[in-house]
Amino acid sequence: MTSIKRLLLAGLCAAGLFTALGAHAQEAAIRKNLAERMPQVGKIDEVTRTPIPGLFEIRVGFDVFYTDAEGNYLISGQLLDTRQKRNLTEERIEKLTSVDFDALPLKDAFTIVRGNGKRKLAVFEDPNCGYCKRFEADLAKVDNVTIHMFLYPILGGDSADKSRNVWCAKDKAKAWQDLMLRNTPAPAASCDASALTRNREFGSKYKITGTPTLFFSDGSRVPGAINTAQIEKFLTEAK
Repeated sequence: MTSIKRLLLAGLCAAGLFTALGAHAQEAAIRKNLAERMPQVGKIDEVTRTPIPGLFEIRVGFDVFYTDAEGNYLISGQLLDTRQKRNLTEERIEKLTSVDFDALPLKDAFTIVRGNGKRKLAVFEDPNCGYCKRFEADLAKVDNVTIHMFLYPILGGDSADKSRNVWCAKDKAKAWQDLMLRNTPAPAASCDASALTRNREFGSKYKITGTPTLFFSDGSRVPGAINTAQIEKFLTEAK
């Protein structure tokens, strides 16, 4: 290797080291300053650069904020890419809150199988959710699917009682469909319903704040009621 090549290589290595040290110093400054000035934000899990020079993303759990290189300013809001018409904040949160379908606690759900059951879907629902009842009417038209139903009583009132009665029924799937499609509540029943508590804990961890919330086999997550055509579309894409 010639002396000129050695000098060029040394220069590139030095530049790379300088950049790495600079990035480390910026991250350290952000963590230190925000911890001192804004402790209510919580422990910062990750600091990453954004496509905007000088703007950094900070992640606290599943929450995303933005700040400058010294943590002098904190931004809570949506970062939009106007050229590609993308919501970068929304995409990031969707990625953070995605769930490996195979890692879902299926023992805390009951299963409904239609047709060959080859397509898979997991749903978190509250028995007092009006949108869930509308969604159930559309879901009833979908064939060749296995549905893992997680009872998720978060709306208060008698949601917990209705969920427990369904969970403790001899035929959970029938009790659920009678309630949601025919407005016929399951008779009062008692059993080990600790699965409902675990479902709420799981939902709190993964930011399931509304019902219905759907998870497809490719890990994609859809909050809110969607119609039959949309359900079919997501099932096809997941497959």
